[in-house]
Amino acid sequence: MGALVTLDLPDDSPMLGLPWIITFGPLGDPAEWEPVVCGPYERPHALALAEAVVAEEQLMAVVEPLVPALSAEEVRGEIAAAQIAAEDEAARIDESDLYGDFEDVLDEELEQAAARAEHPVAPQPSEDELRAGFERISELLRRKGR
Repeated sequence: MGALVTLDLPDDSPMLGLPWIITFGPLGDPAEWEPVVCGPYERPHALALAEAVVAEEQLMAVVEPLVPALSAEEVRGEIAAAQIAAEDEAARIDESDLYGDFEDVLDEELEQAAARAEHPVAPQPSEDELRAGFERISELLRRKGR
């Protein structure tokens, strides 16, 4: 079994409505082979496809939103937001008690592992479902900025 990595977003996050991509890569040595990027998909389809692939192979799948930008300025804004988020995360880590948080993290990881074991892998979307998703994404991208 491989690994799946994605963002943990609140139910009302506007990012949930964006197109999503999947990057598949080696679970071990990143120099083994070049990652493969697939998509765009709607988020549920991306997650289901990634789960189906990593359930059977020792791969890492990263499922992330694809941000459709209409200008270099929008791209710069997304980069700035990501940099600020990374700085905030680094500051939060620096301020935390390295040894005091271990039990909390361990408990959370065990709870997440138990939740994954209780929930079977989502069914892989059919080709027709994926094509319908592509059409919805296409319409979303056509409406962007209007």
